[in-house]
Amino acid sequence: MGKACYNKYVKIQTDTFFNAKPETVLKSVFGYDSFRNNQRQIVQSVLDKKDTLVIMPTGGGKSLCYQIPALILDGITLVVSPLISLMQDQVASLESSGIHCVFLNSSLDLDSYRNAVSEIKNGDVKIVYVSPEGLATSRVREILTDSTLNISCIAVDEAHCLSQWGHDFRPDYLEIAAVRNLFSDAVVIALTATATKQVRDDIVKNLRMKSPEIFISSFDRPNIYLEVQPKKNALDQVISCIKRYSGESGIIYCNSRKQVDELTDVLDNMGYSVLNYHAGLTDEVRAKNQELFIKDQVQIIVATIAFGMGIDKPNVRYVINYDLPKSIEEYYQEIGRAGRDGMPSTALLLFSLGDIHKVRYFFENSADPEQAEFLLQGMLNFAQSRTCRRKVLLKYFGEEYFPKEDNSDCCCDICSRGELPLKDMTIPVQKFLSCILRTGSRFGTTYVIDVLTGSRQKRILENGHNMISTFNIGHELCREDWFELAEVMTEKNIIRKTGDYNVLEITGIGRSLLATREKVFLPFVMSEKSSGGQGGTTGAGAGIKPLTKKAVVHKKADFESITDSNTLLLVDELKQWRKKKASELDVPPYVVFGDKSLFEIATKKPATEKQLLEIYGIGEAKVENFGSSILRIVDNFL
Repeated sequence: MGKACYNKYVKIQTDTFFNAKPETVLKSVFGYDSFRNNQRQIVQSVLDKKDTLVIMPTGGGKSLCYQIPALILDGITLVVSPLISLMQDQVASLESSGIHCVFLNSSLDLDSYRNAVSEIKNGDVKIVYVSPEGLATSRVREILTDSTLNISCIAVDEAHCLSQWGHDFRPDYLEIAAVRNLFSDAVVIALTATATKQVRDDIVKNLRMKSPEIFISSFDRPNIYLEVQPKKNALDQVISCIKRYSGESGIIYCNSRKQVDELTDVLDNMGYSVLNYHAGLTDEVRAKNQELFIKDQVQIIVATIAFGMGIDKPNVRYVINYDLPKSIEEYYQEIGRAGRDGMPSTALLLFSLGDIHKVRYFFENSADPEQAEFLLQGMLNFAQSRTCRRKVLLKYFGEEYFPKEDNSDCCCDICSRGELPLKDMTIPVQKFLSCILRTGSRFGTTYVIDVLTGSRQKRILENGHNMISTFNIGHELCREDWFELAEVMTEKNIIRKTGDYNVLEITGIGRSLLATREKVFLPFVMSEKSSGGQGGTTGAGAGIKPLTKKAVVHKKADFESITDSNTLLLVDELKQWRKKKASELDVPPYVVFGDKSLFEIATKKPATEKQLLEIYGIGEAKVENFGSSILRIVDNFL
């Protein structure tokens, strides 16, 4: 990213907003009319010099929580950020808003590094970005400990990296505390998108935070549609999602480098704009592929979890998990890269039982296999849920969610398809419960289903369970449906999972059903693989064909008023101008304007700079930098 491009932007004097009201900075610099979530309280906490821990979902506006205080406080704000690309994006975004700032990392040549140091010492910048690794070097320490510098705030981004309980622990983050000791008067703000109580405690301890104010915002991302599909024809399922968002940006996550490369090759051969990203590529190739994606020169990235931490690209319209993530935390981080601009987006998870074994294979190298299994169970509960997925997801993070009765706020596949029909599942339920008893109530779901479906694996033969009456009697359901039935029975408290190994146990309700032989109607839809041949299936839902889920197609805009083709043509023209301007400045297009701003321009069609300042995300510097071009495009279009 060329440093010289920043000279093309209008700059705001570093002391312009000293002691200003946060609302003034929010509107004048960033073009927003109001704070959201807990932003206002967080900003005030930092301004009051109170150490602050912020848990806020991706796209919730974490950066503003330290950028606004940085402009108001007297002194420099030091931002510790994990990735060079993230620093570059944030610096570019701030520069486009008139705020001059710098980063110190290995991407700078010697002259650029010296210029950055000179600007820091001369008081020309308010925000300095540095990596945790760079922070530990003597060169950076020497710069920051210059007696003329006033470090008023230390912001630690992606703070979950401080905890071994976090999903992306980085030992270099532990060195930040030593730097904090050098600036005992500086306030510390730590920020992350997800953190359990254990992770939060680790952050506070490892940063040596002093009685911190802790702000936990809602984890809900209502603009992201949550969808889980059984992985049947994965390639067709992926292509269907891509077509749904034709021309938009998307990320596909796979658990192995081999799968990433294979899927990338297939999509590339089909003519899609796609690149791969994983640790097996050289640093140069990875950096180039990510840059092309960020700059909208490539539409799709197929990647391992190594991709995307902290990227600021706001217009990712879909995230596909081709394989099962290892934990809810990992899944939440990945889907959080969709819809950061608040516009409708999709998170699609393709789930198969085979993925569970693949994930467990990685446990062999885990420092804590028991903890890894615990995290996996949380992910399985979500993937196999038969109730609102948003409710399950938020409950994991300790948050309650109450959807509207009419499902008007529906944001997941479960809610969109409505309640499942009741089906007479008496015989399969009796077989399942009997098999649990016949095998001694000592095994988990997979083993019981293996017995029911006649598996002759070694363990079953050694236990003599190929000789019991329930062996090989479960052919009316395919394996997937038996697992589905087990989940429904668990949900209805007919069976329960106990102990570390989720051994199945029959509850009082289940024993009563076995004893009385009463009919059992459950919300269940058989897949096409199941014969359903249980004879005498009657009652609600009898003979029902498998449901086809209601297709969910989000609009490209979140403004209901954009229905006429002329307005959409103006959006396309604005996007073309943005792409050209971004190329000239060597920055990602969203640094110039976000999609939401362009849609609002196309809808409201401002005719003056004053009207342009009323558009979402457009501050005074952006009007000076780009206003005349925007107004000319709108005027020519009318």
